[in-house]
Amino acid sequence: MADAQLDLALDALGAVLIEGVKGCGKTQTARQRAVSEILLDRVPDGDQLLAVNPGLLLDGPTPRLIDEWQRVPAVWDAVRRGVDDRRDPGQFILTGSATPADDVPRHSGSGRFARLRMRPLTLAELGHSTSKISLARLLAGEDVPSAVSEISVPRYAEHVVTGGWPLLIGRGPDEAATYLQSYLDSLIEVDILTVSGTRRDPRRVRRFLHSYAQLTAHPAKVATIVQRAGGGDDRSPLPASRLGEVPEERGLSRWAAEPYLDAARRLMVLDDVDAWSPNLRSRSQLVETPKRHLVDPSLAAALMRCSPQRLLEDLETFGFLFESLVTRDVRVYAQDNDAEIYHYREAGGRFEVDLIVEDRDGNWIGIEVKLGGGHSIDAGAGSLLKLASARVAKRPLALMVVTGGQYSYRRTDGVYVVPLGCLGP
Repeated sequence: MADAQLDLALDALGAVLIEGVKGCGKTQTARQRAVSEILLDRVPDGDQLLAVNPGLLLDGPTPRLIDEWQRVPAVWDAVRRGVDDRRDPGQFILTGSATPADDVPRHSGSGRFARLRMRPLTLAELGHSTSKISLARLLAGEDVPSAVSEISVPRYAEHVVTGGWPLLIGRGPDEAATYLQSYLDSLIEVDILTVSGTRRDPRRVRRFLHSYAQLTAHPAKVATIVQRAGGGDDRSPLPASRLGEVPEERGLSRWAAEPYLDAARRLMVLDDVDAWSPNLRSRSQLVETPKRHLVDPSLAAALMRCSPQRLLEDLETFGFLFESLVTRDVRVYAQDNDAEIYHYREAGGRFEVDLIVEDRDGNWIGIEVKLGGGHSIDAGAGSLLKLASARVAKRPLALMVVTGGQYSYRRTDGVYVVPLGCLGP
């Protein structure tokens, strides 16, 4: 999917910025289209080099890949000027696994740069989903065909744990656990500390991310995340009653957590789902807090040290991480169709719907996520029908319960039941 989006962007504008979390395949995707490249993580004193002779960075057959551009933020304006001078599309591809700080001055790049966000691979991209149920067809108002998923619930547990990392293709859960613990160690001990620009206590960073993982698929306020990360080791945060204990060493305040939050966002490790604000029939007060997600459910599983077997023994945790898996995939499929995803929740938690896919024209699809079947599907369908009939003024294109089951079908009430293993772009 990213390849096709990159081709369109290169045909339209002079430069393309590919952003995404480290290890999601940005450089490999760019290299498939680039004719020349420079890797700035291997260029010492890149700022000085750019100031003395910018041609050394920009000159070369095009499209020219400039990898990890954020290491030399001045590259942005140099590329912008290069695009203006050359006046041809497809000149540069910039890739970055972090965004520069807001206080780094640079031109917006409007009219010169196309932006492409990459994430870890979906089940469709990995070849595990049949993709028989297309989000594009649903957004076009077409019916869902019958389809059968080949993914069992135990296999979903493995997909949660291994994630969509290109380097883990064909690897098992044990190898994934080793890779992801190393990934998290590097993220916590090097990347977040580097991006924040200030020395941080890695233990506090780990506790903060662990708390974030525990609240996967919850619309949790930052204060709630901080409270859960108040102390203790990464597996056993202190209860609220002990949050005041030795604050200099163990406490974590909202103020102290802000740099971690900012750094993790700039590294694109966090991938929250914003709240939906539709035109309502009712006077319901909506929650504006985002639903919390890491960019891949495997990171949350690794932070909580969840193996596939442990997930199968703890279906509540499995359910939230399965929702995160669905969210990752639906977000990528929506992006491929120029749509966005949101969540719907009313104040007090009285009523909610897991995901909303909305296109540019305001057309929408409601999605409930249910790992199991039976009564849980009935409950999900009931929530979707309530949203469509009593809450939102505009009629939906489709209502869908995404499950961990095998068969897709249309219920008598019009709600589609679709296994994640059948869903695609």
